[in-house]
Amino acid sequence: MFERGRNLFNIEKNSEFAIRVLVLSIPTAVVFVMLVLLELISPMSAIISYASVIIFNVLLLFPITFEMQQIKRYITKLSTGEDVNGKAMTLSEKDAKEIVSAINAMHSFWAHKTDILEAQTISDTAVLDTLPDPIMMIDRAGNILGANLSARTFLGKNITDKNIDRVFDSNSFMEAVSRVLKKESASENLIFYVKKPVDQKLYAHIKQLPWLSKGRAVAVISLYDLTKAIKIEKMQSDFVANASHELRTPLSIISGFIETLQTSAKDDEAARESFLKIMAEQAEYMSALIENLLSLSRIEMEQDQKPEGEADVVKLAEEVQQALSLKAEAREIGIKVKNDEDIPMINADERQIKQIIQNLTDNAIKYGVSKSDVTIKISTAESIPPSKSYKVRSGPAVAIAINNKGPKITPENLARLTERFYRMQEHKDLNIKGTGLGLSIAKQIILRHRGNLTVTSNSYNGTTFTIYLPQEI
Repeated sequence: MFERGRNLFNIEKNSEFAIRVLVLSIPTAVVFVMLVLLELISPMSAIISYASVIIFNVLLLFPITFEMQQIKRYITKLSTGEDVNGKAMTLSEKDAKEIVSAINAMHSFWAHKTDILEAQTISDTAVLDTLPDPIMMIDRAGNILGANLSARTFLGKNITDKNIDRVFDSNSFMEAVSRVLKKESASENLIFYVKKPVDQKLYAHIKQLPWLSKGRAVAVISLYDLTKAIKIEKMQSDFVANASHELRTPLSIISGFIETLQTSAKDDEAARESFLKIMAEQAEYMSALIENLLSLSRIEMEQDQKPEGEADVVKLAEEVQQALSLKAEAREIGIKVKNDEDIPMINADERQIKQIIQNLTDNAIKYGVSKSDVTIKISTAESIPPSKSYKVRSGPAVAIAINNKGPKITPENLARLTERFYRMQEHKDLNIKGTGLGLSIAKQIILRHRGNLTVTSNSYNGTTFTIYLPQEI
């Protein structure tokens, strides 16, 4: 019976409601006992009266107890994150209503604050993830608490489960981290080497977080990969050294002949004719070299600019055929242009596309076998072959295949053909003139157009350079 009543009125079993009623009724019970002892009222009257007082106390305490239990359940559900409606409660007491209103206001305030903090955290994380360099936060023990996308990509997705001393095998790096964590230094900068996941030279900036920052993180580590910068610096150094060497040789030859013509061969007509011819050849070589260097510089400056205009590849190939016909005839080589029907116009820099075709056709004539043909074949392709070093343009393309019947190029040489100033030793031995920049220029132009260049070479079909250019960039 009592259990059904408790369930009916939704009163908790451990609410101590009965104890409160009895405690409130004790003074009245004492009074009735004294009245009975003094024989002022009969025991039966005292019992009836006391029962009436208990019933009155029950009726008095029940609303307060019932509403307090509603408030308790409401607060408990709020604390666990449940979605509850405070308006669904039936409250009659003014104080209870004010308590619930205060709780609702406090809940709304902190829910708003939580939303702001969550949005700020997501925003900060997104900003950190866009940074190209690895960044990590560590606690006082050196445990990694957080890492941006670059750090997780570089060091592994489970990087936040590790201590920093398990990430890098470098004593100098760990000593620098230790000094910052022990507050012996506010920040540390150093360059160190790592072998895993690959051999790299890294620059690290380790800095204490300001004292007002909250949370377990006490320091931040920023890493910068110097490997690529060093490689570029070496390439630039090699470029200057090679350019200087390539210019120094013809200059030395010209200077030597000038000195000879001014002294011992001053009156030697035959020597003069011979020397002037060689000097003219060297001056022509220097002019070509300087022109190629300037051309390469211009192309690199335009590398980030999207090509504008349209190019008719078939028309450009025919113009190159005509321009190089005399040079080809001198070597008894024929130039043939073959093309499929309906070759579309392409979105490209016409001047640069002509330069590629001319450079590669010129090389084909220069290094081809006499009494053979150089073939320029133009066709369409459904897509551009992927590159290992950069992303090519998707969609249909135009392919320009330039073939000559020359000796097979070894795989070792094929891998280095587009390097600046690289020339095969066989060509040097045959005294074939060249600057070693033609293919470098072609590569930069193709990169700008987001195309690709493939090379195949064998002993029965010669060497074929195939340029893939997207129809739309």
